[in-house]
Amino acid sequence: MNMENPQPGPLGSEPPVPTPEMLDWAAPSPEPAPIPEPVEPPAPPRREKPSSQGDWKWFVAAAVVAAAFTTGAFVAASDTAETADAPNAMPVAVTTPPTTTLPPVTAAPAPVVEPAPIDTTTLLLDASLVGDTVIPSVVTVEITGEVLGETGRIGSGSGVVFDDQGHIITNDHVVAAGSSYQVVLADGRVYPAELIGTDPTTDLAVLSIGAQDLRPIAIGSSDQLAVGDPAVAVGSPLGLQGTPSLTVGVISAFGREVQTDATTRLFGMLQTDAPITQGSSGGALVDGAGRLVGITTAVGVSEVGIEGIGFATPIEVVTRVVGELIASGEASNPFLGIFGETSFADTLDGGSAPVGVRIESIESDTAAQAAGLNAGDVIAAVDGTSIKTMEELVSLLRRYGSGSSIELTLEDGSTIAVTLGERPEA
Repeated sequence: MNMENPQPGPLGSEPPVPTPEMLDWAAPSPEPAPIPEPVEPPAPPRREKPSSQGDWKWFVAAAVVAAAFTTGAFVAASDTAETADAPNAMPVAVTTPPTTTLPPVTAAPAPVVEPAPIDTTTLLLDASLVGDTVIPSVVTVEITGEVLGETGRIGSGSGVVFDDQGHIITNDHVVAAGSSYQVVLADGRVYPAELIGTDPTTDLAVLSIGAQDLRPIAIGSSDQLAVGDPAVAVGSPLGLQGTPSLTVGVISAFGREVQTDATTRLFGMLQTDAPITQGSSGGALVDGAGRLVGITTAVGVSEVGIEGIGFATPIEVVTRVVGELIASGEASNPFLGIFGETSFADTLDGGSAPVGVRIESIESDTAAQAAGLNAGDVIAAVDGTSIKTMEELVSLLRRYGSGSSIELTLEDGSTIAVTLGERPEA
């Protein structure tokens, strides 16, 4: 499907004031009318249930330049406040499954089963406590750059205080178009920021400020989460002044693949329904205890606006990349050196199921060749963590830096030690 790249929106301007045409406003409630004497209502006419289907459009957008593409999972980066309205992109068809009518059955009384004790700590979320813990660790990143020959503010995003040395985590797409930056802390203090390094492959970047009395965020683990666990997003939406905003949702899915531009795909992304808006890119996604589990990066948008699907880079990738950027200003891109695809095995009921990654071929002078991997091998685990698809393999490898030693388990149970190489430049 051929699609034109949309033009970038106006830059260097403050966000427009919302109008009723842009937002759905709730009308004020009228005065209640006198309650009439009850009468027998006529039977309502039968009518078909209205369809809930609609045309969805998904797209990607960089920090200050938006673009649409024709492949992959399409999302919008929840980035700067000064970007224009989202461009059109690829529609995704939605279908309604057919209704099946079952014959009547005679039901027997269900046996009485004593319910297991419920750990209420996994069900309850004190959002105000999470806010008290996390908001002091989230900042606004203001970007200055050149537009039409003039230098001025071109956008804003969010960031997270990583340590007490002044290192701030944000997204690469937030800072990419800037020439200088300043960071606004939650308590209102403002500091010039130095760009330490960026990694477009994972859409992460690190800034540094000279502030004292910082509140570094607590680090959690996405591996300890399950679908349905509480998730809280904290960021600085739309460049609004004041403290960061907090929204509450759940972890909706793991391992999402998200395409952010024509050549870049993010793997292993966390999906959440905690509302994330433009300007919140680089902010924090935390668990119910206020521990960082991801950096908010992108959102899904339909023709009527943001639709409650947000994506965050998992903390296991964040800590690896941020550590390398702080140490050297650059992040490595681990490279195994195989061409592979998801391998499927037949099931006893006549279906098939993914069981690992089958190696189709091996590039010369790579880690895979040096380790003795062969075409036809099926990789079933990395350092003891089972993988079933090619996407899962890539997601896990991005947690490691170049030069890291890993152990691959093959389908037959044998193991091979591999030292990862560096991805060659395109």
